[in-house]
Amino acid sequence: MTAHLSWRDAALALAVVFVWGTNFVVIRLGLNALPPLFFATLRFFFVFVPACFFLPRPGSVGEGGKKYVAWSNLALYGVCIGLIQFGLLFIAMNGQISPGLASLVVQMQVFFTIALSMLRTGEKIKPHQIAAFALAVAGMGVIATHNGQGATLSGVALVLIAAMGWALGNQAGREAAKEGLSVNMLAYVVWAAPFAFPPLLALSLILEGPAAIIAGIHHASLTTWAAVAYQSAGNTMFGYACWAWLLSRYPAATVAPMSLLVPVIGFASSAIILGEPLPLWKIGATLLIMAGLAVNLLWRPKKSMIRGEAA
Repeated sequence: MTAHLSWRDAALALAVVFVWGTNFVVIRLGLNALPPLFFATLRFFFVFVPACFFLPRPGSVGEGGKKYVAWSNLALYGVCIGLIQFGLLFIAMNGQISPGLASLVVQMQVFFTIALSMLRTGEKIKPHQIAAFALAVAGMGVIATHNGQGATLSGVALVLIAAMGWALGNQAGREAAKEGLSVNMLAYVVWAAPFAFPPLLALSLILEGPAAIIAGIHHASLTTWAAVAYQSAGNTMFGYACWAWLLSRYPAATVAPMSLLVPVIGFASSAIILGEPLPLWKIGATLLIMAGLAVNLLWRPKKSMIRGEAA
């Protein structure tokens, strides 16, 4: 693997980050007509259909013949990403947190992912990870002290739980390949979707009601359906497939830091398109959380330290 992105692949990575960053504005536009849980239902339904007719269930040929990712693993991923992450994120963004702040707070999934990995492997937390988490928590504290100015405490809490769902989904994705399977991540996401949209639809019918769903469909405009398509085709099909392809060609340390641009684009697009204000406290909170993410993603121990530990 080469350590440097080619100009073409750098442009592709930026395109993915742009799609993921602007996705929060698109969610907000879709919520103008559709109830949040039903909106999430449509997102995952159109991830599965029609892709399921073209992408086989994820698996690979190894010793003993064809092996498939377990249905239980796909179910875990579908529930964590579909029901917990996006279900709660959509509810929070329906008037409880602004798109820009949502794009920032959900990045706490990085720290939740690390914590879950440590619990699974017994790995000890490193000093730079403690410092990174402290910076991120300080940024969250800034947001909490400005309750009602772009976010409610309940909105922040919902997005944090959504971030935990994302982290649990990340762990499920790693578990899928633990037996040496070469997993097509696009197929993985597609075949996990059937475990996402049925519970989302059931909760939508119970909590939002058939009348709200029918009214949402009735009031849906071309912009609304474009938002649904953007969620399914752009954010998931294009984003996940290209990101997985980049990770297969380059070291994770080369590709992963590009995701630091997601909240930047999230804030910028929300400010430009929706007129979200950017007071100093938002900028300060963003810098603190982004600094924490940067320390965690970019910190590399000195070679002398590695040699010392090895000795």
